[in-house]
Amino acid sequence: MLPDGWHLTQDVDDFLARAGDFLRSRPALHNTPLTDIETLRTRRAAGHNAEAAVFGRLESGGGVVAILYLTPRGRLGLTPLSPERTDALAAHLAGLGLSPAHVIADHDTAGAFADSWQRHTGATSLPFWRTHLYRLGTLTPPLPRPEGQGRMVGARDREQVVRWCREFCVEVGEQPSIDLIDAGSWDDSRFGDRHFTFWETPDGIPVSMAASTSLVGGMVRVDPVYTPARLRGHGYAGAVTAEASRAALTAGATDVVLFTDPDNPTSNALYQRIGYVHVADFAGHRFSSGAPHAG
Repeated sequence: MLPDGWHLTQDVDDFLARAGDFLRSRPALHNTPLTDIETLRTRRAAGHNAEAAVFGRLESGGGVVAILYLTPRGRLGLTPLSPERTDALAAHLAGLGLSPAHVIADHDTAGAFADSWQRHTGATSLPFWRTHLYRLGTLTPPLPRPEGQGRMVGARDREQVVRWCREFCVEVGEQPSIDLIDAGSWDDSRFGDRHFTFWETPDGIPVSMAASTSLVGGMVRVDPVYTPARLRGHGYAGAVTAEASRAALTAGATDVVLFTDPDNPTSNALYQRIGYVHVADFAGHRFSSGAPHAG
């Protein structure tokens, strides 16, 4: 058995056969691994990514208690781990020559891994992302409801969707997605497999947008929600988020989640008004150096 019970593989189907039940056991908390791993699975099946991702499961007492995945671009995703197990994992990955470019996990796990990674490799880390995770309780459409209606986006809307996604990325500083969009690699960006909803005025002009992931493990994540700055303050974001959330429930989702910026009290209050409840905090840490990553 590997140290601390970790079993690593590049076979995503075998990994999901062994760890899928664990991932689906807490779909809200595991929403990012669920969507990221499904994306890696479908892209690999379609022949994308010459390098395979690395997947790992931590077994204890005959069951899976945590998982990891390391993408071809160096993103390490983790489910919650104790500090002791986080440190053992950092040592194990360093010993194998696997070196992530950054880590994404719940706040405590991400911070603990960043500290352990520095101890074991000397690589410094820089926090680059922090967020609140919300899960939908009882959907409560916003009142007063702005004039207009929601509409699922079609092929004729692609240019506007791409433009608004790029504007969103500029606003939040998401440079890797900007680079992919500018290179014409929309399908390889994190937006390429999203389902989009517009909120339109009565005369059919789109004024806000919400995107949703496909249903996986009973979960749908609403991400992102964007209203151009000149159109804010009219309730459009709440209306389009409610429409996207309703569509997710109609599609069979048992867990509808979204991430919010902790420094934006307006959006946090808005999502709570329409029925979202705070679940946990997440964080990302980027590493300055280390051996070339695999996967």
